[in-house]
Amino acid sequence: MNKIVRSAYGSQVEYREMTFEAIDGWKAWNDELASGIDLPPGMTKHDKVFHTCGSLSMTDGDTIPPIELATIKSMEECGHKDTQLITTDRKHNQIAESIGLGFAMDPFQRKRRGKHNVGVLDYTGGMAVADKACRFALHKARKAGAYFVLEPSAGAFASFITSPDGRIAGIVTKDGKQHQADLTIMACGGWTPALLPQLDGLCGLYGFPRDEDGYMKLGYRGTKYTNPQKQEDGKERSVPVTRWTEQEQLKQIPSQAMKVLKCFTDEYLPELGEESIDIALTRVCWYTDTFDNHFIIDHVPGREGSFVATGGSGHAFKYLPNIGNWVVDVLEDFGMERPAIKAWKWRVVGDEMPANVLLEGAKRSRALPNVRLRTDDDMKTRVVAKL
Repeated sequence: MNKIVRSAYGSQVEYREMTFEAIDGWKAWNDELASGIDLPPGMTKHDKVFHTCGSLSMTDGDTIPPIELATIKSMEECGHKDTQLITTDRKHNQIAESIGLGFAMDPFQRKRRGKHNVGVLDYTGGMAVADKACRFALHKARKAGAYFVLEPSAGAFASFITSPDGRIAGIVTKDGKQHQADLTIMACGGWTPALLPQLDGLCGLYGFPRDEDGYMKLGYRGTKYTNPQKQEDGKERSVPVTRWTEQEQLKQIPSQAMKVLKCFTDEYLPELGEESIDIALTRVCWYTDTFDNHFIIDHVPGREGSFVATGGSGHAFKYLPNIGNWVVDVLEDFGMERPAIKAWKWRVVGDEMPANVLLEGAKRSRALPNVRLRTDDDMKTRVVAKL
């Protein structure tokens, strides 16, 4: 599965600059792979972890959305003029052609069909190949001396080790083994709130080019579904459930999500239906969304010896090459006045309206037990096939 790399963040300059830093890191990783020296098993010098194909944001309206206009303005102000290419702008189409991305200005041939083709191509961005990137990062970490325990039992969290003075002194894994630590860092994605109850209250449609196996990934984020489960303290928290969850497996996706995806393919990619190409595979992707979409990278108040790095909010993977440097800075109390690090401090919801309203419990409509899941028939195209 692949991940979007974009520097378009409206007026949020802290993430824009971090993304530029990350893109340099992605390109450096590509160069390391291309050298053919000391590669991970199964990877060759022809592999890439990042493709500079740009990132296209489209609207079904006839005007550019405010968030995109804010991005264009902030990019120009920081010296990156004409990196956000408007699909309806003649000059920007010429720029796209000159850098080999002319096709990306109207990839669905909307103009030929007499339909709106309004969007913005961020040509500084692209696509990270997630599986290869994780494999390469794992290899680099091991070479640097990191030790991994990945077995289902020996590598699974069971509980914290708590010293008599209340300090977190490590963890116990499901095989009963104790792992002592001066500092325990929790970076568990969607599972973090269930492991760290103190996180209570913190926590469109997109697609990618066809991959080397012929799959094209599409994703729906219009509704953020939850899976509330009662925890040991009696409170409900959303916990990820996947095809590989031990006690409860999820092999379908919500019917509404499938409906939106099919509407998109029927409208923008009717050629698929004409060739009787249906959706082949589905997955539910779990995020750790915070109430304000900022990460949480900080020491846990009242739990000395514990530290958390989570709250990716659907946009953290692109920082795989550089986010570790920022985490270390927080650990070492370095550069703490930087806007990004200040935004990641431990915090709770105040009187303001949160960007994400997710802590609604098992009775609300977004909870999976109350959601109709798709059937096999939902995966079929509604476009009449050519005969």
